[in-house]
Amino acid sequence: MEGGPATVLVVDDSRTKRYLLVSWLSRAGFATLEAETGGEALARVGVDQIDLVVLDVRLPDLMGFDVCERIKKAHPAMPVIHVSAHAVDVADRAQGLTRGADAYLAEPIEPEELVATAHAVLRYYRARQRAELLAERLTGLAETTVAVHAAPNFPRLLKAAAAGAARIFKGPAVVVAETFDGDCIAGVCVGPGDEPRIVPWVVDDTGVPTGSTVWVDDPGNWGLADWPDGDRVTVGAAKLREDRAPLYVVVPTSTQTAGTPVLVQVAQAVAAAVEAQRSFDEEHRIAVTLQRSLLPRRIPEIAGLDLAVRYEPASVQTEVGGDFYELVMLDGHLLMAIGDVAGHSLHAATVMAELRHAVRAYAVEGHQPGAILHRVNELMLTLLPNELATICLLMLEPNSGQVRLASAGHLPALINLNGTVEYVQHSAPLLGVRAKRPDDLEFVLPAGATLVLYTDGLIERRDTTIDEGLAALAGCAEVVDADLDAFCQRLLVELAPTEISDDVAVVALRRRPPGGPSSSD
Repeated sequence: MEGGPATVLVVDDSRTKRYLLVSWLSRAGFATLEAETGGEALARVGVDQIDLVVLDVRLPDLMGFDVCERIKKAHPAMPVIHVSAHAVDVADRAQGLTRGADAYLAEPIEPEELVATAHAVLRYYRARQRAELLAERLTGLAETTVAVHAAPNFPRLLKAAAAGAARIFKGPAVVVAETFDGDCIAGVCVGPGDEPRIVPWVVDDTGVPTGSTVWVDDPGNWGLADWPDGDRVTVGAAKLREDRAPLYVVVPTSTQTAGTPVLVQVAQAVAAAVEAQRSFDEEHRIAVTLQRSLLPRRIPEIAGLDLAVRYEPASVQTEVGGDFYELVMLDGHLLMAIGDVAGHSLHAATVMAELRHAVRAYAVEGHQPGAILHRVNELMLTLLPNELATICLLMLEPNSGQVRLASAGHLPALINLNGTVEYVQHSAPLLGVRAKRPDDLEFVLPAGATLVLYTDGLIERRDTTIDEGLAALAGCAEVVDADLDAFCQRLLVELAPTEISDDVAVVALRRRPPGGPSSSD
């Protein structure tokens, strides 16, 4: 970031003295600018690229002390050296230094003294600037590290990384990584404060060693951003494991300091987050596969009925969840159930599997819904005393539409008949609680009616009440699509958030009107 000679503004109303000062500084390798008055000096400081001001104390329009004070107020990091042939006593020197000057030279001034003082003052300020820049960048690194580790998915991680690198280095930034599935994508941010984007991008990883590597490259090899004209790009690569693809952070070379320490740390921090995200995605894939294996493998085909199911696991949970459903024909009746075990963990999934199989077993014995839930509750109290679950269970006779329903603390079933929506309320204690349970609810599901069971992930939000969620579901369910699968999918799209924070299960059943086609026709 540093290069070329420092530029010194010499401010003195004496042409002769100004000539001498400029000559001495020029011979020492400094670039120089000149000003004759305090006003001219203040105007130039605000426009020209100036590294140091050599300022006479006595000027025709303003005292040099005042000019120095105003320079320091507008540009605290600009060094000022006072020179004076008149104000040479201790009080003058003390005033000059007190009001912001970094050095005070009284005439006669020796050329070597002026040059040495200029170098010393610039060394101090450049060291200070480097320290301030490093501190600022390390703060940005800490913020970026938190952001990338908090990202809920791979694209958001790369966006956070690119936006963080753009803020840290105050320019365009590109971050490239390979997902768990082997797709290579890039987060691109054109500058600090701009919205990052994700694009596909392939990098040849040949020869990139394990560890951290930095090199300067041709911008054309990283044509993802509009790089500054005439500049190169510096690439920081971090490869944490031999069997993983490297992570790349690409920024303009002009933004880098000697040794590129912050770029290396940014690449390492983002690579650690990428590795964690890859492991997270791998675990999530395994978890979802396990969870689906615990649910029914197929939906029964039943004359006169349309059935559809949608199940979406939480998008930000690596653990399997406790949502489950059941659809099975037993002795001429459809057993239809949906439930939710408290918690998100392998243990919750295990409890879910035990409850599902217990429901099936007691149903095979010929028990009615309420008796099934009573037996399942006794099982939980005995073998799983610390668990809680909700469930809604019903038996339906397909030909008559006769329904017998029992619930255990679950959300009410929804019925749509000719566009009119109502909820089937059946209040009862949760499974896992020893309490009296109400009698089964019996009713007829008319031909043409649609019944929907669902779990709380469909309607519960942190920013809304449960009643608002139920009202939103009722509104969405006023129209039932001809294709029941499409209907279930629409409920998910319209009600569930983009990033699902809890498992969502929806089970829908429709009694076809006499002579009506199935939803698959």
